[in-house]
Amino acid sequence: MTGRMQGKVVIITGGGTGIGRASAERLAEEGAHVVICGRRPEPLAETAAGIKAKGGSAETIVLNVGDLGAYAETIKDVAARHKRLDVLMNNAMSVTYKTVLDTTIEDWRRDFTINTDAVFVGTREALRVMLPQKRGSIINIASSNGIRAMPAMSSYSASKAALIHFSAVAAMEAAPSGVRVNVIAPGQILTPAVEAFAKADPGRAERSAAVIPMQRSGTPLELANAVLYLASDESTFTTGICMAVDGGKTQQLYVPG
Repeated sequence: MTGRMQGKVVIITGGGTGIGRASAERLAEEGAHVVICGRRPEPLAETAAGIKAKGGSAETIVLNVGDLGAYAETIKDVAARHKRLDVLMNNAMSVTYKTVLDTTIEDWRRDFTINTDAVFVGTREALRVMLPQKRGSIINIASSNGIRAMPAMSSYSASKAALIHFSAVAAMEAAPSGVRVNVIAPGQILTPAVEAFAKADPGRAERSAAVIPMQRSGTPLELANAVLYLASDESTFTTGICMAVDGGKTQQLYVPG
């Protein structure tokens, strides 16, 4: 490893599993101290133990980002204790699989609370620390569904689209101080949830992968490597982008089948 994140303090929400876990592991490998947040203590502890076993540095915080006040206080506390905050990765998410007719206002509000409101609060509190530092990177995780329409995912898609546009505004406001705000829009990534879906319905999973131009799903590590670029000093002139990590699917005008 190259030590690209040596000495940096990183907060990752939804860090106990999937994309968050892979990103925490990857950044820790490169020398970061990762603060892993999530609702369930067991996956957090498992992820942190794995990082420490490999010589990395990690701590865990049990947190529901839907409690917006608690999330704001968490960022303030981490920055105060470590006297810096270099990276915030807003990764926690909520997804509802329902048609518009079946989606309740509670479904809608839940997805927007986690996917948009919490991202706003996290970004705002991180900027309050990073702007005086004149350095820092905020990485907000959206989805290819925030770029392209997907039936039966109205609240999720709309909340992720809002996240993308909000992040662009935040990027423009933070740019003069050298703080970057960027978005990653994952496509179909083989997280534990996607793998469980594939096992339950192999035929449907294969069809889903077949319409991706690269003809396969992505891996959490491939997503984590994109996070590493945006988190590291290699991306100091990169801000306001939405990076699709999806095997080319969002650029595909025609989806066969």
